[in-house]
Amino acid sequence: MNLCVVGSGYVGLVTGAVLADLGNRVICVDSDSGKIEMLQSARMPIYEPGLAEIVRTNAEDCRLSFSTDISSSVAASDVVFVAVGTPPGDGGYADLSAVRGVAELIGHNLGGYKIIVNKSTVPVGTVDEMSRIISTSNGRRNTRFDVVSNPEFLREGNAVHDALHPDRIIIGASNHEAAMRIVELYAPLECPMLITDPRSAEMIKYASNAFLATKISFINAIAGICEAAGADVTEVAKGIGYDKRIGHEFLRAGLGYGGSCFGKDTQCLVKIAERLGYDFKLLTSVIEINAEQPKRFVGRMRSELGSLGGKTIAILGLAFKPNTDDLRDAKSLEIISELLLDGAVVRAYDPIAMDNARKLFPQVDYCRDAYEALAEADAVAVVTEWDEFRFLNLQKAAASMARPVMFDGRNMFDPERMRRLGFQYHSVGRPSSRPTRVKVASECPVPYI
Repeated sequence: MNLCVVGSGYVGLVTGAVLADLGNRVICVDSDSGKIEMLQSARMPIYEPGLAEIVRTNAEDCRLSFSTDISSSVAASDVVFVAVGTPPGDGGYADLSAVRGVAELIGHNLGGYKIIVNKSTVPVGTVDEMSRIISTSNGRRNTRFDVVSNPEFLREGNAVHDALHPDRIIIGASNHEAAMRIVELYAPLECPMLITDPRSAEMIKYASNAFLATKISFINAIAGICEAAGADVTEVAKGIGYDKRIGHEFLRAGLGYGGSCFGKDTQCLVKIAERLGYDFKLLTSVIEINAEQPKRFVGRMRSELGSLGGKTIAILGLAFKPNTDDLRDAKSLEIISELLLDGAVVRAYDPIAMDNARKLFPQVDYCRDAYEALAEADAVAVVTEWDEFRFLNLQKAAASMARPVMFDGRNMFDPERMRRLGFQYHSVGRPSSRPTRVKVASECPVPYI
């Protein structure tokens, strides 16, 4: 098929590249000329494992191209995917201005029957609104078209894999023939497909993210109780996860969810419910628990270290999750802000995301590697669970620090091992471990802590 994907961000670029890899001719369109120039030069505007290779291969084979001209791209395509941003607007409800603008442009450029597939995350009823806008913009030509909801379920850091090996594909369509065309498009992926109505498809996306966010906040709430009771939340999560009705996924206690999806989607679903007359108290609590996690984490640092003023704190990990450079709703931003307000000296290291972080916190000292960040630090905070950190020489790290104190926001390490290595170790929802002796930055060594 001849396809057009409007929007070349995480969703649009991955979608376009994978659909081209399935043998289609795809034009990725974006209004950002700088981004398009990068892609035309085989440079990636975002970091996503495997994406550069699949983009380059399909561009070289002439199945994938990039343009800023939406008019000609729509005209040349049988199916037009809409994958533009829907950031939080006033009060948390999704800002649909980009979706509406694209729908209007599509309406102006319909030259024959086309299927418009919305992949942007949008409130229930947006497909109907897009249909009205396209019809109005098309004017008296009355060109036939169908709008289909096809929500994405891509995880940043795993987006290419998820697009090639989806758990399911949701197709929300009012026209069965249009739905069958999209089934045909995705058929090579050989995965379960659910055909439903557009409003249900739109709701499935929000309900999925809200449920996963709820699991995360639930285990973080349990972690708070475990800390007070002296229990180990990792053992609790393991025990309840063996129940097949619950499962182990998304039951890792930590600093909470971040990124471009869960935060805005949970906020938006609360607002959708509110507009429909339902008070979604459960999801409101999920959001509140998530917002508390970074504050609790820094509060633990203050409690253990005393005043943070003048102390050097090493931050390991800046991106909201591993294998991405995305800082949207990253917990590192909140933690660094709190530390700077307290007068701490912050040193940071992240394998990918430091260039993006420099734009937000130029006063932070960005280091070449984890060891440079840890050298003579009064404490280290593990914020993103990069695999690189799992394989640190922790004995070397402890010896290099002014005081080997670790606050592990992702529960990456074993408390008993950290104690043996000489760390004073604090994690989320687990008992702290303290060595018999630790090195301290003082002219009069204090042998016990």
